[in-house]
Amino acid sequence: MPSLTLSGSWQMAIDDWLLDEVAAQRLGAVLRLYRWQRPSLSLGFHQCRWPSRWRRLAQAGQLELVRRPSGGTAVLHWGGLTYALVLPAERLGRAMTRRSSYRKCCGWLIETFSGLGEPLFFGDRPAGLSQANCFASGTAADLINGHGTKRVGSAQLWRRGHLLQHGEVLIQPPGALWRACFGVAAPRLPPLGGAEASSLNRAMLEGRLLEAARQHLLQGPALPWQPSPGQWSAIAARVPRFSLPRQDPGSPVEMG
Repeated sequence: MPSLTLSGSWQMAIDDWLLDEVAAQRLGAVLRLYRWQRPSLSLGFHQCRWPSRWRRLAQAGQLELVRRPSGGTAVLHWGGLTYALVLPAERLGRAMTRRSSYRKCCGWLIETFSGLGEPLFFGDRPAGLSQANCFASGTAADLINGHGTKRVGSAQLWRRGHLLQHGEVLIQPPGALWRACFGVAAPRLPPLGGAEASSLNRAMLEGRLLEAARQHLLQGPALPWQPSPGQWSAIAARVPRFSLPRQDPGSPVEMG
C-alpha cells in the first residue's frame, strides 16, 4: 500500500481490516509503511493500566491516545516510521513459533540497516507488560544496535493462523514529549546512513525498506494497491474501536 499519514485510530483500523481481508483470502500478503498525523501514543491490546499523565497529555492536545490491535506495550509515534505486515497462514506454516515468526518477518529490516552501516540484532530480554514503555527493553521481538539501543520495536496479532505484525522504526524520537510520557530521556540513536546521513531523508529510507522487503520478504511481484471507496467505508466503521478513552466495561484502568 502507498504510505499514508492519518490519525492513529484510522491507521489501526486499516491494519485490523487488512488482517480480516487476508484471513478471508480476499488479499494476499500486504506491507505498508506509514506516518502519524500528530504525536500519538499507541497502547498494546492487552495493556490495561497506564499512568494518568498520559490522559492529561492527551487532554492538553499534546498527543493522541489509541489502542493497537497488536500486543506489546506503549509506543510513542512521532519522528519515526511505522510498518504493518500482514501474512496469510500458508506463508507461515503450522510449525512456526512466535520467535521464528519474528525472525522471518524482520529480515528485511536487518538487511536495510546493515546497508546503512548499523547492524541490528534481536534482543534477549523477557517479554511482558511490566514496562509501560515498549522501548524500555529489547525482547526477541525487537531489533537493537551494537550499543544495545533499540532501533525497531515490533508486536504481533494472530487471527486464525494469519499474522499482523506492527513495528516502529525510531529515527528522531521527540525528546521533550518522550520524557513527558515516560519520565526518561529518549533513546540516543546514531544518524542513519553514516557518511551520507545528511542526505538520507525519510522518503529515501522508505525506498530502501521497500526494496529490501521485495527482495527478502515478498514472493513474486509487489503490486501497488489501495482500498476502494466501499472498503474505506468498512474501515471507517472500525475507527471508534481504537480511539481512547473507551467507555465500555473493558475500558483500561489508569494509574495515578
